[in-house]
Amino acid sequence: MPDALLPALLDAARARTDLRAEALTLGGPRALWLARLNPDWKFALRGATGRASTAHPEPSSEAAAAPDEEQRLWEEGLFAERVSLLAAARHRDPAAGLALLSGTWSTERAEDRLMFLDSLRDDLSPSDEPFLEQALSDRSRNVRATAAELLSALPGSALAARMAERSRHCVSLTGDEPTAGAPTADGSTHEGSAHDGLTHDEPTAAERTPRITVRPPDECDSGMQRDGIVPKPPSGRGERSWWLGQLVEATPLDRWTEWFGGRGPAEIVALPVADGWQADLHAAWCRAAVRQRSAEWCRALLGTPAVAPVTAGEAAPAAWRDPAKLLSALPSRERAEWVAEFIASHGLSDAFRLLGVCTVPWAEPLGRAVVDALDIARDAGSYPWSFSGVMGLAERCLDPTQADRLEVLTAIPDEREGAAPGAGGYWAEAFQRLVGTLRLREAMRAELDPT
Repeated sequence: MPDALLPALLDAARARTDLRAEALTLGGPRALWLARLNPDWKFALRGATGRASTAHPEPSSEAAAAPDEEQRLWEEGLFAERVSLLAAARHRDPAAGLALLSGTWSTERAEDRLMFLDSLRDDLSPSDEPFLEQALSDRSRNVRATAAELLSALPGSALAARMAERSRHCVSLTGDEPTAGAPTADGSTHEGSAHDGLTHDEPTAAERTPRITVRPPDECDSGMQRDGIVPKPPSGRGERSWWLGQLVEATPLDRWTEWFGGRGPAEIVALPVADGWQADLHAAWCRAAVRQRSAEWCRALLGTPAVAPVTAGEAAPAAWRDPAKLLSALPSRERAEWVAEFIASHGLSDAFRLLGVCTVPWAEPLGRAVVDALDIARDAGSYPWSFSGVMGLAERCLDPTQADRLEVLTAIPDEREGAAPGAGGYWAEAFQRLVGTLRLREAMRAELDPT
């Protein structure tokens, strides 16, 4: 980077804490050297003492004093600086970062406590549980709710166990009784009427079919509220279904396999749910799968890409599913392949949010599916304006190496009968812009990557 641009780079990094790490990497050792000459740029030295000491061996005492400087910044810095510092400290040493927060927790404002607490999310570990348990008694309702959410993301936490116990009383599997001679849940043997001397009617086929029954809580007691259950539902939602959803989403997912006879997630999701409770139960499982980052449960709840897409206002039983959130817990390659199959089955109309959770640059199958769908839309004779959002994503997310392959789409096609007037020309312009942007990105990448 030209030296003359370093002051502007440091000024920009001072104003934008989210860009600091990348800006300092771009600026390199000269930016750190320059930061020593201007007090306004001291932030660059706080987060890069290791790099500074490597480039300039003389300030080894500063590196040794880094903990004191960190403590001073935590106590005196601007709020944005403190959030950035806490995130960096947690990433480097989760226990040290938590100790930093614990030291001033009682004196922080409620809104600041909420933001600091949320910053624990990325490096959350069981060692955070005692602190989060204390936060369940915080004065702020939002802080209490966030603490409860974080604890429920730790399957081994005491809160997760309490939620599981409540869920077990609300959701159960019926019609799965063992046959004669089969072991029961307590390890004994089910002998049947031939051994107990009593006469029993044989269950009907319907009664023998395993199904999930739901009995939501009758009340939201103080213990539930302390554990993060919000008692008042949103408008149009019943209280008991609202409480049930919160309990289930905070229950460790492996408990359902334990309670439902060793069944895996796909088998559990396929079980019928009695009395119209499927949407509520499955919606809660979706939130739990995303919160607990369970790829296996997310796969089961997603189903196959060929399933008809769900719209926001749909009242059908499948309306509980949010594919974009479920996809976020899957490995990036699997995510791209699922969305590619979805686009091949349903086109681009319902795929915009799904594309937003895919890793950039898009994997080859996904990029090919998007381009093929755009080509199909062009052949249909409509204008490209309704696809401008997807086209904009493609400019940013397609692999730049695909530019040559897309060149053929920049030609103006013959106008078909029934096509919108001039649509072919507008599509050609859109593809020309896409190819031009991809080539520019490829040139920039080559310039920045010396290899």
